[in-house]
Amino acid sequence: MLKSLHIENYALIRESDIAFGEGFVAITGETGAGKSILLGALGLLLGQRADTAVLADKERKCVVEARFDVAGLGLQPLFEEADVDYDDLLILRREILPSAKSRAFANDTPVQLPFLKTLAPRIIDIHSQHQNLLFAESAFRLELLDTLADDATRKSYCDTYRAYTALKRQLEELTATEAQNRKEQDFCQFQFDELSEARLVDGEQETLERELQLLSHAEAVREGLTEASAMMDDDSGQAALSRLRQAKTALSHIASYHPEAEALLSRLDSSLIELDDIYNELQSATDGLTYSPERQQQVDERLALLYRLEKKHGVSTVAELIALREELDRKLQSIATLDDRIQQLMEQVDKAYTALQAAADALTASRVKAGKVLSKNILPTLHELGMPEARFCVECTPSASYGASGHDSVSFLFNANRGGELRDLAKVASGGEMSRVMLAVKSMLTSRRLLPTILFDEVDTGVSGDISVAVGKIMCRMAEKMQVVAITHLPQIAARAHQHLKVYKESDADRTVSHIRELALADRVTEVAVMLSSDPPTPAALQTAKELMS
Repeated sequence: MLKSLHIENYALIRESDIAFGEGFVAITGETGAGKSILLGALGLLLGQRADTAVLADKERKCVVEARFDVAGLGLQPLFEEADVDYDDLLILRREILPSAKSRAFANDTPVQLPFLKTLAPRIIDIHSQHQNLLFAESAFRLELLDTLADDATRKSYCDTYRAYTALKRQLEELTATEAQNRKEQDFCQFQFDELSEARLVDGEQETLERELQLLSHAEAVREGLTEASAMMDDDSGQAALSRLRQAKTALSHIASYHPEAEALLSRLDSSLIELDDIYNELQSATDGLTYSPERQQQVDERLALLYRLEKKHGVSTVAELIALREELDRKLQSIATLDDRIQQLMEQVDKAYTALQAAADALTASRVKAGKVLSKNILPTLHELGMPEARFCVECTPSASYGASGHDSVSFLFNANRGGELRDLAKVASGGEMSRVMLAVKSMLTSRRLLPTILFDEVDTGVSGDISVAVGKIMCRMAEKMQVVAITHLPQIAARAHQHLKVYKESDADRTVSHIRELALADRVTEVAVMLSSDPPTPAALQTAKELMS
């Protein structure tokens, strides 16, 4: 329920604080006094776009703030999802800065406009004259029936439809992948066969490169090994090992007489053991070194193959070639098993479609039942609103396909006159008739829809006399279950309100300013009398106003 509205520096309003009571609230005022400004300010809080043109003082920001009692509306999950603090007293604030920037807050937490737009239909229903055009929209007619019907049936269908479309999308994507893979299969197989025939071994390239280095310099290596071996020992006795053995013999002769010689002998003996080992390895290396032109050609050819494959596939190591081969293998296996996966998914889609048909049939049955209830229960209200011969019928027919809202096409058929043919409401009803039908629909929804506030913006346009009295009665009945706010020009409606707010303008030397104030009982009588006659009102108008309000 809307509890208060604060407006600052918006259009003709400098600053205004409006408190709204429970039940039926009427807002009246002369044409152009600023009643529509209230709707514009409230619209900012409900997510409408901001414009600096509304700034009365271009140097100051505009502030619009409203307080709503939202206890029991089940809004907490919506706030938790948006990471906004929740409280039963909801405070919405919108600021428009002179720089054209706009800021929005919910309970002092910054929020984006999509959050406000999602929240809006849960806290207030603003019914303006253009909303009558919704009767021409299929989505509105379906939503209306679903509101009157079983919400669980609609939810079940929506869940089933989402599951079906998700599976169908998977099947389409998999089928497209399969078609693309079939085009690539031959090329992938060729690449895989080429890499498989290469018999790749991780680390092979480095080993072959070292071997090629050795084979390419085999003669120089042999000469080096032979020369080093000769330097260490030969038959001349002049080589290193021969001379060191002689030194060892010389030291052994004096070791028993000279302690230091004995220590040197021990060290020399250890060195000879190491040098003998080096000499033997040189000998083995020289004897084991063989040069084979055939082997060098094999290594050259093998490395050339590896280099060619790496360049072809844009990699730099054999390990990457092996990884590519394994990836190609997995892809080929996936292609081979894709038909089975597609077949399984097709079976799942078929089952989901069967479930969708059943859910759609249940939804249709629910809507047909709701349509009968609407067709029957709306008539007394239409008769009360000055259409005693009116007939109304809901026609539900299958549509061409299954969509997010079901498998139904809904028409509202209407005729205001006896004996006339029932035809599409949006095509045959006049503006005044359309307004009264919408009012009748809204009055029915109050018992089915958890909505705290409805605001009627001049819904009484085109009605007068006894019909306007009936409109006031209907709004009073609606106000027993929710807060009803009506912007009206009709005294018969304003007289029935529990609270009466008047919008008026005042001018000074600089500008015209709109004000809004709550009327006390005596002021209400005068205001209703003015609406009945003139300003100042006639005695007869004052008497009539008292009778209307009684």
